[in-house]
Amino acid sequence: MTRTAALQELFQQTAALFHRLRVSAERVHQDGPDTAGRRGILRSLDAGGPQTVPQLARARPVSRQRVQVLVNGLLADGWVEIIPNPAHRRSGLVSLTRRGQSRLAAMLEREEALIGTLPITASGAEIAAAAETLRSVRAALEKIQ
Repeated sequence: MTRTAALQELFQQTAALFHRLRVSAERVHQDGPDTAGRRGILRSLDAGGPQTVPQLARARPVSRQRVQVLVNGLLADGWVEIIPNPAHRRSGLVSLTRRGQSRLAAMLEREEALIGTLPITASGAEIAAAAETLRSVRAALEKIQ
């Protein structure tokens, strides 16, 4: 298989996996308020600390307006709060609340329970290599866009 054909297959399999992950996440979270978008915002805040809505939007392929809608829902649920931003007076920082941290922990726990049941025969090293390949392809695409 040529490198180009292999990359095309990787892209097709990645898209198929993305769609299957969405279905699985809906099942794990039982179509509740824990949507992929909201989960993504919570994970970003957990990993990167408080961020502005534009910063959160730049990290994903969605508009600032879409992120604002997600943040508004998380604010209404008490999972995030807006704190002062010393670098910008009008653009506050979105920050996880204790409630948001607890909700994220519960989401991750449900997901880990599913992951633990998957009958995957690949070794940890093989899975890590696959993840690194996906990371490098994403980085290459980000450089040209």
